[in-house]
Amino acid sequence: MGQQGITVRLDDPTPVYAQVQREVLRLIAVGELGEGDRLPPLRQLARDLGVAPGTVARAYRDLEAAGTVTTRRGAGTRIAAGAPKGVAAGSADPLAANVAALVAGAVAAGIPLDEVQRRIAEAWPAG
Repeated sequence: MGQQGITVRLDDPTPVYAQVQREVLRLIAVGELGEGDRLPPLRQLARDLGVAPGTVARAYRDLEAAGTVTTRRGAGTRIAAGAPKGVAAGSADPLAANVAALVAGAVAAGIPLDEVQRRIAEAWPAG
């Protein structure tokens, strides 16, 4: 268990850096993190999660390359202005929260929109 609800499972076959990315995107999707919010310092998060600092550094670097976070020396790593918007925690619209989580997961996995749409259409019941 890490800070701000960032958790990883060391027995999960998903690489830990990808789990950290997925968790940050999930926290954005559910509205727990928003524009300008600061992520834990990478060494501190690595210590809390019991992983190497380079693992968290890779996750933060990939999130920055995707435009989800910005990093400035002395100011830390923060959620970027252009990051996907979340749905407020406890939202009365459970579909919105589920869609936001789906989008966050697809973005984290690098799945393009047309592929997500195709899979939803395939899963949609006939009738």
